[in-house]
Amino acid sequence: MTDAKEPLTLSPKEAAPMVPMGINQFYAAVRQGTVPSLKIGKSIRIPRKRFIEWLNGEAIESTPSDAA
Repeated sequence: MTDAKEPLTLSPKEAAPMVPMGINQFYAAVRQGTVPSLKIGKSIRIPRKRFIEWLNGEAIESTPSDAA
């Protein structure tokens, strides 16, 4: 269960320091679909749970149905 103090999503600037790449590389990985992400309006959000799974190598790739 997720701690109530932890947000469900992260901004790219919050998530980028958790991986060994710069912010520009991180945004490129988001655009390529390598990093799981959601686009809400003009904002890009990183779902915390899926991002952690991706970091641990458990997630294969993001799917368009996840945005629904």
